[in-house]
Amino acid sequence: MPLVVKKDDRRESFDRMKILSGLKKACSKRPVPIETLEAAVDRIERQLEESGEKEIPSTRIGDAVMAALRDIDEVAYVRFASVYRSFRDVNELMAELKSLVEDRGGRR
Repeated sequence: MPLVVKKDDRRESFDRMKILSGLKKACSKRPVPIETLEAAVDRIERQLEESGEKEIPSTRIGDAVMAALRDIDEVAYVRFASVYRSFRDVNELMAELKSLVEDRGGRR
């Protein structure tokens, strides 16, 4: 597995349990089976391995988690996005919600 490059330029080993923990927190009290979360972590891990890169920015992992959550549970996605993207105000959150609703309308 590639090393993860953190925002402060530290490098650390990839830890699938960190991803699973973040998914569990986002999905807390939501009707999402643990198997769904584990499958999402498996997909993310496989994508990283297949990239062939020696180092992966942590932001790429965060983006992959957000993409997975967007398909798994919209409420969990918004929870994760609110922390990961560090919205500065409610307008940024509302813009994200609007995007989510517009995308959902296109999928139905």
